[in-house]
Amino acid sequence: MEKKIRPRATMLDIAELSGTSLKTVSRVLNKVATVDPNLVAKVQQAAKKVGYTPNMNAASLRGKSGKTLSIGILLEDISNPFSAALHRTYEIYARKHNYIVLAASLEEDPLFERELVNAFISRRVDGLIIAPSNTDHSYLELEEKTGIHFGFIDRPASNFLVDTVLSTNRESSVFAVEHLMNHGHRNIAFIHDSLTYTGKERFSGYKTALKKAGIPLNKDYVLTDNGTGNDTLIELKNMLLSHNPPTAIYSARNSSTVLAVRTLKELNLENRIALIGFDDVPGGDLFSPAVSVLMQDVTQLGLRSAQLLFSRIEGHTGPAVIERIPTKFIARGSGEIRPLDRK
Repeated sequence: MEKKIRPRATMLDIAELSGTSLKTVSRVLNKVATVDPNLVAKVQQAAKKVGYTPNMNAASLRGKSGKTLSIGILLEDISNPFSAALHRTYEIYARKHNYIVLAASLEEDPLFERELVNAFISRRVDGLIIAPSNTDHSYLELEEKTGIHFGFIDRPASNFLVDTVLSTNRESSVFAVEHLMNHGHRNIAFIHDSLTYTGKERFSGYKTALKKAGIPLNKDYVLTDNGTGNDTLIELKNMLLSHNPPTAIYSARNSSTVLAVRTLKELNLENRIALIGFDDVPGGDLFSPAVSVLMQDVTQLGLRSAQLLFSRIEGHTGPAVIERIPTKFIARGSGEIRPLDRK
């Protein structure tokens, strides 16, 4: 049996059922204080009976504030634990302000980013928070002048001044490499995403730590993981089985850390090669040994970027700010293995 779709109730339906005019219905629904209380009761009763729900986009066009009570969130990949945690933080904060959150994944595609920005703006969101994949955001200046508010998270904008909240990528990476050095390591491999701002910042921290210690950069120890997991897996295996393997690995993204854990276990090296990852991984504390990580404060990242965006929506017009949120190092065991522990 074919399911019948009931048309959405309109203000005209309310007017007919309540025996009032369309103008009266409009005034009641817009909470005009001077409407006769008896008419208000009739309209409200009729609206409830027909199941009327207001068109928020249309209401925003008519209302004084012009707000739709919605924000958009564009993240790298909502299925990624980091992005998922950010998304949840935004939802909790927005709900407290009677806002809804619309979200989408950018998939590291600059063209798709611009398409999604245009799609969200066409839905008249009051603000957008973006974890960018594009390298030029000057196109947002025109949109900003129309009243759309923006905020950036995890990575900064290019050619566009905007409130931005970042982690201490470079400084934390220096700490991670120095931690491995303090446990006796000098041959330290590095796995990173070479295409993104975060990957480049973490690589800079890796190189800075080596330079401070007087250790020359060995390009054979540097692997890129730009989403080609199988290729990275093969390269990591070859490096670990070479005549001069590293004694430690610093993985600068959580998906790369998973690859490293899998490879070390496959080669029975998990208790002989030290490992530190940037960002936690699901079950990382349950592995043997448990994975030492630099934990981003995702809640604080999301909270501060949400606070900054809502401040703009509420009328703040000060200069753009950039905030960096420190990471927390959690020593669980894998990052504390010493070269002398090798058997």
